[in-house]
Amino acid sequence: MLATATPGAAMNLLELPPISAPLPWQGEAWNRLQEQLESGQLPHALLLAGPADIGKARLALALARLLLCHAPVAGHNCGTCPGCRYSQSGSHGDFRWLQPEGKSKVIKIEQIRDAVAFAFRTASFGRRKVLVLAPAEAMTTNAANALLKCLEEPAGDTHIILACERLQGVPATVRSRCQLLKLPLPPTTQCLPWLDHLTGTREASADLLHLAAGMPLRAERLYRESGSDSLQARHAGLQALAAGEPAVARVVSLFSQLDLALALEEIALFLQQHLRQQRAATLPDCRDHFHLLDRLQRLRGAVAAGSNPNPQLVLESALMGLRDCFGKPQGNATMATRTGGIQT
Repeated sequence: MLATATPGAAMNLLELPPISAPLPWQGEAWNRLQEQLESGQLPHALLLAGPADIGKARLALALARLLLCHAPVAGHNCGTCPGCRYSQSGSHGDFRWLQPEGKSKVIKIEQIRDAVAFAFRTASFGRRKVLVLAPAEAMTTNAANALLKCLEEPAGDTHIILACERLQGVPATVRSRCQLLKLPLPPTTQCLPWLDHLTGTREASADLLHLAAGMPLRAERLYRESGSDSLQARHAGLQALAAGEPAVARVVSLFSQLDLALALEEIALFLQQHLRQQRAATLPDCRDHFHLLDRLQRLRGAVAAGSNPNPQLVLESALMGLRDCFGKPQGNATMATRTGGIQT
């Protein structure tokens, strides 16, 4: 049985449509993968890397189901053959999808050991076996080391697809054994028509995409979960801090209901958006902004790796750092070097 969904960007493989197609902005990458498949040059290990919430896991799923399909149609899985029916139901014996299970934030070595055993078995249902890991940076160090056997001595009938947001979070030993396919943040012109089918209006789509920092799947999730109002409130709170408002406690309360890793991501995205918007303008000095962004990313990586700091202290320090970053002159950004027990 394939893994069920877990919070965040995890994939629910028990509620799939008959056909899994790439997203509209993935056409170039999809065409490249199809050409490699048709010419027999698709790598045994593929690493899909790019920003959060742009559909890397969906592209991995579309490719996996295409590889398992007995009779592909128009470059996609057919949706009707036995292979497609089994992959749709989550019971395909030649398909494994690894992601953090339950409340865990990591892919554990036990999961990888089972996957390695799977990879070296002969395909039982078709010509190929497919193993997907998403997000690949969630592997523990021991898990990543255990995967190397598959990557170094690949079985001829097995394809391994890894998807990651933080490429630097995947060990170099793993990266070097995979063919890298980078997926950029998609253009607004391709995201908005896709969102229009959800929202019904271009104005609503544009507002959602802006609140989601240009990430279409995050905009989709906000729409489905009716979270745009709370996101707007948090965004306004960050803007107030950037404008010099001293009430950090009020903004902390807006973020307190979020998972800490997601809260840190949202603060970092706000800072990234500001830096992008300032490209054409002249900032007195951006070093403080980049230093803060780097610290936020390290904090987020530590939390994702399993650290368990005090969320209140981490948020207070991060938001005070944001306020001070915008409000103090060159070289005076202040953010504690140790935040809630995490070295930054």
